[in-house]
Amino acid sequence: MKTAKLLMFAVLCAAAAGAWAQAYPSKPIHIIVGFPPGGGNDIIARLIGAKMQDSWGQSVVIDNKPGANSIIAAEFVAKSAPDGYTLLVNATGGMSVNPVIYSKLPYDSLRDFVPISMVGSFPLVLVVNPSVPANSVRELVAYLKANPGKLNYSSGSTAFQVASEMFKQMTGTDIKHIPYKGSVQSISAVMAGDVQMTIVDTPPLVPQIKSGRVRALAVTSAKRSASLPDVPALAETVPGYEMALWIGVFAPAGTPQDVAAKLNAEVVRIVNLPDIREKLAGMGVEPLGNTSEQMAEWIRREIVRYGPVVKAAGIKAE
Repeated sequence: MKTAKLLMFAVLCAAAAGAWAQAYPSKPIHIIVGFPPGGGNDIIARLIGAKMQDSWGQSVVIDNKPGANSIIAAEFVAKSAPDGYTLLVNATGGMSVNPVIYSKLPYDSLRDFVPISMVGSFPLVLVVNPSVPANSVRELVAYLKANPGKLNYSSGSTAFQVASEMFKQMTGTDIKHIPYKGSVQSISAVMAGDVQMTIVDTPPLVPQIKSGRVRALAVTSAKRSASLPDVPALAETVPGYEMALWIGVFAPAGTPQDVAAKLNAEVVRIVNLPDIREKLAGMGVEPLGNTSEQMAEWIRREIVRYGPVVKAAGIKAE
């Protein structure tokens, strides 16, 4: 009798969980972004959110909580109710680089989140203010070596700082780091001449390259990017240099498995829509879409990879 009751209880619990997942979402969803509006994370969050809203008939609100290299946003989501109504759009910097830069983080990239799916990956782009007398990476390196410590670079996240410090380390150059709150501010600083160069994500940058307000010298992927076919890969001048970033969706740890599965299916569906793929490609982003397990393993590998780079570069949390 006791066994029968336990079986019946398990069946009822499973049925209730299934019904809850089917009912999800039944209220507005909030997607938290750790950077100001206009940057790559924000643009992609809004693309995903708009499609979710159309598909599910529930409002999807994008909440920007910039600051501390996306730590504020990540902590907020990590401590939110694990019900699928508060999601995080974050990227390489927040989930793979922060853990090796900060000795104490208020969240654990793997323990405190359920990875939903990656949305896309993309190279960064090395750009300079048009006043810099360099039309190639080779000319830039020569100019930097002739003027050690006189030029500044901006970065809007820890990942971009790591990319720039890798460039410095592999070319033997000396450039001062000036931090900014996000990609848009970082790019604006280059356009205004407040700094001379930056390595930054493609989504907010492509229009500025096309307008001539910044000069693109290289992409950080191993090969040239389809979105910027005339821009060389850094590896063509600096052999072995490679750094491609990604953006993905996360939910708080403890989110019901059925809800996480429904979110995964929806994000993967959206990423494979022709209009979304076209928009991502136009921003220099290669569409992705994977499982929670694949995403978690990707992050684990990156944490192991970036640790030695950060240590060798002497990067400290600011």
